[in-house]
Amino acid sequence: MPDIGVLTRPVVLVGMMGSGKTAIGTALAERLGVPFRDTDEAIVDASRMSIAEIFERDGEPFFRAREAEVLQRLLALGPGIVSTGGGAFLRAENREAIRSAGVSVWLRAAEPLLWSRVKHRTTRPLLRTDNPRATLQALLAEREPSYAQASLAVDADPSYSIADMVDQVVATLRAADILKD
Repeated sequence: MPDIGVLTRPVVLVGMMGSGKTAIGTALAERLGVPFRDTDEAIVDASRMSIAEIFERDGEPFFRAREAEVLQRLLALGPGIVSTGGGAFLRAENREAIRSAGVSVWLRAAEPLLWSRVKHRTTRPLLRTDNPRATLQALLAEREPSYAQASLAVDADPSYSIADMVDQVVATLRAADILKD
């Protein structure tokens, strides 16, 4: 495999649930030889509760505040791939923290692809509604303006494998001079 460069700051993957932030982030970190860090995983580890349990017990505002704290801590660890929860990039303070410490990459996926990936998952507290697909559509419409503020965007395609998406992200990072020779 050819040398693809050195990551000099954190790359933060943002986007909707089902966009592949964790799967692509894990594979991307492995490809680049850097740590993979996941805000949701860090919150679950610290609280010893699932995201759904935190939402149920403490509510979304509490969760979002903990998410912002964890994001700050993970960004401070330096170069690596950081996967965020779908709502993290909605907060202006999180967007600014990411912009200051690293670079954001929106994994942009169309609603039919997102739905195909999340419709059988029971771990998505925001989709525990009478009409989860309509909820997903509404969340996507509400969140896209925030995601559009990401430094970079990579479009998902239903035909792409995880490796294909990693290739796309690497090419985007190289084109933006985020990977240094």
